[in-house]
Amino acid sequence: MTFEETYLNDNILDALYDMHFEEMTPIQEKCIPQILDGRDVLGVAQTGTGKTAAYLLPILSMLDDGEYPEDAINCVIMAPTRELAQQIDQAMEGFAYYMPQVSSIAVYGGNDGSRFDQELKSLRGGAPVVIATPGRLLSHMKVGNLNLAHTSFFVLDEADRMLDMGFIDDIMQITKLLPQDCQKVMFSATMPSKVRDLAVSLLHNPVEVKLKVSRPADKIRQLAYVCYDPQKLSIIDHLFKNGDLQRVIIFCGKKDRVKDINRQLSRLKINCAPMHSDLSQQERDDVMYRFKAGQVDVLVATDIVSRGIDIDDIRIVINFDVPHDAEDYVHRIGRTARADRDGMAITFISDKDIRRFMQIEHFLGKEVEKLPLPDGLGEGPEYKSSEENAKSSRRNSHRGHGNKPRRYKGRKDKGRDGKKTQEKDNNKQQIN
Repeated sequence: MTFEETYLNDNILDALYDMHFEEMTPIQEKCIPQILDGRDVLGVAQTGTGKTAAYLLPILSMLDDGEYPEDAINCVIMAPTRELAQQIDQAMEGFAYYMPQVSSIAVYGGNDGSRFDQELKSLRGGAPVVIATPGRLLSHMKVGNLNLAHTSFFVLDEADRMLDMGFIDDIMQITKLLPQDCQKVMFSATMPSKVRDLAVSLLHNPVEVKLKVSRPADKIRQLAYVCYDPQKLSIIDHLFKNGDLQRVIIFCGKKDRVKDINRQLSRLKINCAPMHSDLSQQERDDVMYRFKAGQVDVLVATDIVSRGIDIDDIRIVINFDVPHDAEDYVHRIGRTARADRDGMAITFISDKDIRRFMQIEHFLGKEVEKLPLPDGLGEGPEYKSSEENAKSSRRNSHRGHGNKPRRYKGRKDKGRDGKKTQEKDNNKQQIN
């Protein structure tokens, strides 16, 4: 479907023509008509699917066509990080090229006082579109610089990352200032229960648009070690001693884990830095600057950097912890093999995570190559699902005392305790 088949206005279409945009992506085709019709929308789509244009184009078209107050903030777009806010602002400049009256301002932390003063002036005078990180916008709100009484559009981008970074209270405080008839759009790369709960509380009868997660690029070499938790750090030490592992991201499941692993890697004289939600915006900016500049070789991070960060030369992604689902796995390893480069993704699979990683392999449609543990580390767990272990246990129980089949009557069974075990899996996840 082409953009001209929608009822986006001529100024938007002229800008798209200049930018050589013709065919819509699937997320744009499903979202743009619904937003133009005034519906609240809940979109679930990966980074790189064109979701920014999916909400910016219809909103800009309506702002350009409609009679919205000139001295009001007509649209607020919330982004979890400064980098994403800047990317949205840049996209806005291109799409609104023929709309001089529809301007935008990006509002984010980590700046000097003069930047804050510029933001203050724009917010008080009324900026048609405000693109902001939650903490910075809330700072303006607390000192009376923010008036959302006439805001017509509210967009929450990368909602899952917002919640991971602890912005839920900020978001709720900001949305309380919106008028009841404000049209809301919410995008998320994944849909855990906490994001679903947020959507229920913010959106009114939304249209839900969900795209299937695409599989990782073929040029990413995917490998895994099946190991126990205490063996993981020794594997990293082995990898770093046997190869040039500059430009590496190590993903951990929790911020406390990031802090601990970063400390241990530093003791091994590995040039690393942590990235997690406890850091201030300025601290995160400093870490990312040093990593991009090559001053840091290894970034130890939560999923805060698995989406929306523009780094093209990552050589290796290491999943210190198995991601929660296939979507998170795809986002993490998608940080490598970008811009026509090759890349490698290595996942450490502990005994507790075997079932989860098998589900990821099912989504991938293939088995990820398992590497032998380095010499001296001993044996790792056996790569079997809980069902296979239960079947093996049941077979063994028939050989135990008191459970012998009749044809084996009188034979001695050595080395078996006859216990019957069955592991329950309480974390079944549907992979779409």
